[in-house]
Amino acid sequence: MHEHNHDEAMSQQRFFTVTILNTLITLVEFVGGILSGSLSLLSDAFHNFADSASVVGSYYAHQISQRPQNQLNTFGYKRAQIISAFLNSLFLVIISVVLIVEGVQKLFKPEQINGNLMLIVAVVSTVANLISTVMLSRSSKHNLNIRATYLHLLSDTLASLGVIFGGILIKLFNWVLVDPIVTIIVAIYISTESYPIIKKTVKILMQGSPMIDCYDIQKDMMQIDGITGVHHVHIWSVDENSVIFSAHVNMDDMLISEAEKIYDPVSKLLHDKYGIEHVTLQAEVKRGTQEDLYFDTKTDIE
Repeated sequence: MHEHNHDEAMSQQRFFTVTILNTLITLVEFVGGILSGSLSLLSDAFHNFADSASVVGSYYAHQISQRPQNQLNTFGYKRAQIISAFLNSLFLVIISVVLIVEGVQKLFKPEQINGNLMLIVAVVSTVANLISTVMLSRSSKHNLNIRATYLHLLSDTLASLGVIFGGILIKLFNWVLVDPIVTIIVAIYISTESYPIIKKTVKILMQGSPMIDCYDIQKDMMQIDGITGVHHVHIWSVDENSVIFSAHVNMDDMLISEAEKIYDPVSKLLHDKYGIEHVTLQAEVKRGTQEDLYFDTKTDIE
């Protein structure tokens, strides 16, 4: 069901529409920002430019991730979306840092701003950004790649709202300092929201273990008849939805055909209780009974 929703959200027509919208917004905001002298409007234009690249990159990464496993990539290409999410989020943080520096400089050297033009452009940008955000919102909860792109669009919607607020204050009270202040606030928000995605994608790329207690898995597996020990456990994620598990399992001395009957309940247990998609087990009798749950790097032969 999730995959179906992802495919629907990542359709070529939807991405094409979002890309066109963001390209038009970028051009309008660049021109409007230069003519009005608004830093927050220019910062929003840079965000929208990043959005356009993000949408195209995310769609391309999604297409790559659908490729089947082959001799070159035996786990498939699912991590293409993780790489895309990491790069998108990292780019957002870099942009945010640049905007914060520019905003601080503007605080000490404020410039005159055309509040009317700033306000008009910001309203147009907000409407277009909101449409783009809604188009990708459905699938953002279950896919880091889509979420990173969605975060780009959401951040620009919020930034545009901030620019509208700033434009109103500038128009009514000539508070030009509100422009860099809005820029700094939005940049801090964007970087704060991007950090968890960077952290999670780096963990996946480093083959870090998901939030699953391996000792609980060991305890549950030991309840299955025929299993006498579990060691050399490895658990990692290919992407945020695909968890893989491997372990050496000590069993009673039996025929391979009998040992295979134990594999099915183990796989069912791991899938139903822990959401593990792929399980690899190495059956042993006495070998490794003194080994730790995790792989001992001092062991020459596993």
